[in-house]
Amino acid sequence: MVRKLKYHEKKLLKKVDFINWEVDNNVREVKVLRKFHLDRREDYTTYNKLSRSIRELTLKIKDLAEKDSFRVQSTAKLLERLYAMGLIPTKQGLQLCDAVSASSFCRRRLPTIMVTLRMAQNLKTAITFIEQGHVRVGAEVVTDPAFLVTRNMEDFITWVDSSKIKKHVMEYNEERDDFDLGV
Repeated sequence: MVRKLKYHEKKLLKKVDFINWEVDNNVREVKVLRKFHLDRREDYTTYNKLSRSIRELTLKIKDLAEKDSFRVQSTAKLLERLYAMGLIPTKQGLQLCDAVSASSFCRRRLPTIMVTLRMAQNLKTAITFIEQGHVRVGAEVVTDPAFLVTRNMEDFITWVDSSKIKKHVMEYNEERDDFDLGV
């Protein structure tokens, strides 16, 4: 026996259509958002759109004749760009481009690279350091955790000169120079 519904429950049931309920298949999206600590869902959708367009481009290139000079040139350019971005591990072939996903872009974000370079213990602290302005890439200070780092820029990720974290790291490594850091 089911109890009689209250007035507000009846009102809610009028608004919700259980027959044509739209199911959200966003399990993968939620996993990626949690794993990489993405604050904005728009970043994930942007990465997803980019990866989809890369896969569509590779399909169009694969449809061309194998001996075609345009296919060879466009394949080389695409593989070179994706490798330089760090989205694929090698420049072996177009089958690697099919594996590009939103997670590939998330792995190239600055906080993730900082964790792999052991500049931070986890993604949460890396994001905090970036938002507080402790990290620079090359000459510019980066305050956006969504900053994508290419393979060439990986070597230029450092602490800002005026950062307390840099002072602590240099003291720990016994490399601190009182003149350089301005005591």
